[in-house]
Amino acid sequence: MGAGKTTVGRLLAAELGYRFLDTDNLIEQIAGRSINEIFASSGEATFRDLESQVLAEVCTYKNLVAATGGGIVLRQKNWGYLRHGIVLWLDVPVEQLYDRLQGDSTRPLLQNPDPLEKLRSLLDQRQALYAQADVRITIAPGETPEQLVPRILEEIRKIIKPEAIE
Repeated sequence: MGAGKTTVGRLLAAELGYRFLDTDNLIEQIAGRSINEIFASSGEATFRDLESQVLAEVCTYKNLVAATGGGIVLRQKNWGYLRHGIVLWLDVPVEQLYDRLQGDSTRPLLQNPDPLEKLRSLLDQRQALYAQADVRITIAPGETPEQLVPRILEEIRKIIKPEAIE
């Protein structure tokens, strides 16, 4: 959350000549309501069900960069879907995420008296899962999405044949 998945994903897709999808946007379209509304009226479990449903459909696409919510790694079955492609972890220090997300009322998991502690807790819960990603990109303070894309492509090229992403 707040790592820049959508922004970086769009730039990466453009660089590769791929389509781009954000699973959160697809969930909102299917549900006909915002993620905040889904959490408020139906709960996190319903959101996670929708998230898995969308991912199951999206993983069948080719030449696609997909941005997913950070909690998608919580369900083991989602890893089967994620493994249809290359999983990229944009690793941003918690304090940097907190700075980016201050005042953002669209994040249901951050509607908390201590959002910084909530971010730390979420990372603690998910870090071992994120570490299963094929590529980990640690983002430095002030590093722009435009600067990240070449680094991401370089790391991807280390694990697959170059012609597969050209």
